[in-house]
Amino acid sequence: MAFLRSLFSGVSSLRNHQTMMDVIGNNIANVNTAGYKASRASFSELYSQTIQTASRPSATNGGTNAMQVGLGMSVSSLDATFNQGSIERTGGDLDLAVFGPGFFVVKSNGQNMYTRDGQFKWDADGRIVTGSGAILQGKMADASGVVPSGTAMGDIQVDAGIKSPAKATSEVKFAGNLLSDEDIYVAGSQEGLLKSTVDVFDSLGNKMSVELTFTKTAMDTWTWSADIPATTTGGTPTHVGDGSLTFDNVSGALSVPGTQQVTFTPPTGASDMTIDFVFGTQGEFTGVTGSKLGSSSIVKMSTQNGYAAGTLLSVAFDEKGFINGTFSNGTIQKLAQIMLAEFANPSGLMRAGDNAFSLSANSGSEVLVNPGDSSTLTAGAIEQSNVDLADEFTKMITAQRGFQASARVISTSDEFLQEVVNLKR
Repeated sequence: MAFLRSLFSGVSSLRNHQTMMDVIGNNIANVNTAGYKASRASFSELYSQTIQTASRPSATNGGTNAMQVGLGMSVSSLDATFNQGSIERTGGDLDLAVFGPGFFVVKSNGQNMYTRDGQFKWDADGRIVTGSGAILQGKMADASGVVPSGTAMGDIQVDAGIKSPAKATSEVKFAGNLLSDEDIYVAGSQEGLLKSTVDVFDSLGNKMSVELTFTKTAMDTWTWSADIPATTTGGTPTHVGDGSLTFDNVSGALSVPGTQQVTFTPPTGASDMTIDFVFGTQGEFTGVTGSKLGSSSIVKMSTQNGYAAGTLLSVAFDEKGFINGTFSNGTIQKLAQIMLAEFANPSGLMRAGDNAFSLSANSGSEVLVNPGDSSTLTAGAIEQSNVDLADEFTKMITAQRGFQASARVISTSDEFLQEVVNLKR
């Protein structure tokens, strides 16, 4: 019966507008879910019943169009929308937000999953995990803090007992001024004599004090002598080296090479050491100068590049996806690097729960990229849900109106059928 067409059209509309409302309800429920990507329902008409086909025009009659009656509608697709969510600053050490098309790769029960939720945590084994326990994937760095080319991706795991190796001092920089009008040193006098102590480290991380004695030997000329005192060696001092400094008698700038080198064997049993003593730049008024400025001569160490071994204090992400460890010796070392996955068709990914997606036949395979290429990371932040409440409430109104109108179609069709039944009376 013809009236059945409108009944079935109305029923299809009720059913599919309910699906639309289900999608809207789920989006609104996840308005505060980190990294959530909203879905949308798209409709399409069903096949139409052809009552009369189209006819061609002739010499005596015009052509006629086909007459068709639609048979309702259906859901053509339910798609996730991957537009960027807002970035919310949290300050969390392990919080990360992705800006761009990339996904974090996490492993759950041996299977790679993909998520935009960057709320990570530590587990008892030193692995970085999601709230559901999926393990963040990336590439581990070697002992020198370098991620070797070709390193396979795997679980990111940081040993809390990791050490930063000691580094022997190879350069000491000095700053100060040796007065040009200082008296020339005479044996037994303190005039023209200056002592300065610097701390350096050997290859084993042992700290040693080196005492430098500066002696004015001529106008605008000082010699220096470096020794490791007996208090460090536990016996007789070990002599380190000697050198001299000459200054321009007008400007006070160094007129000899500003870097002078010493080589010696530490009394600690460590490897032989070669240290560059950097007193300044030849011809420039930097580092150690020889002017009349100041009331007394003074030379002090400004920096040295050695350090003892250190223990891990904390870790933090950077925008390139590196996990950097801060150690007690003041060094920062790369421990691992996060990798991001991109897809030819991210809308083809399957939702797998816990803010994660899995591959499907239409998503394409994962393409691993380094953060900073097409996607960037923000540390101490998370990506918010991309649900737009104003848009969802508008869709809710249209879904409600579509449902109501379709219900009226069904009730009116029923009245038509009732009148047909009444014809027999």
